Amino acid sequence: MRFAPLTPLSMAGARLVKNLGLRHPSLFARLGDLAEKTFLIDPTDLPFVFRLEPQPDAPRLEAFRRDDAGRWDARIAGPLAALLGMVHGVYDGDALFFSRDMLIEGDTEAVLALRNAIDNEEIDLAAEAAALFGPLEFLASGPARRLAALIGGLSGVALTRAERERPA
Repeated sequence: MRFAPLTPLSMAGARLVKNLGLRHPSLFARLGDLAEKTFLIDPTDLPFVFRLEPQPDAPRLEAFRRDDAGRWDARIAGPLAALLGMVHGVYDGDALFFSRDMLIEGDTEAVLALRNAIDNEEIDLAAEAAALFGPLEFLASGPARRLAALIGGLSGVALTRAERERPA
């Protein structure tokens, strides 16, 4: 993956984050002034990073080689499984930080606000990927969930939200 082109990944990330903003308008809006911050999402087990600019009217997510990431206000670093597991509510962000499985640098207030916004929206990346198919989302949903479960089972990376127990 070290030599893989990042343009397709950046294009997919741009589309995903734009769609997230449309489907979950409060996700980036609740950041307030902190939405002007630049977040570096650094999956330490991959040869690239993501730079997130969460402005509510035009959120951006781009992939970069680690050395070409440019300026950032806050960096969140850890294994991909930990980062995705935190998004899906499988792992507790505080526990990951205190166990040193995740590293936070820079503006910790911005990181905390972003984490709280993500937690509040209960984002499911498999559902969000299916939503990229627009009116055909209902057709893409089943295969997206099955693929996410297969990848999750093989890799240990949570690609769907943890199912919550329902009261009896």
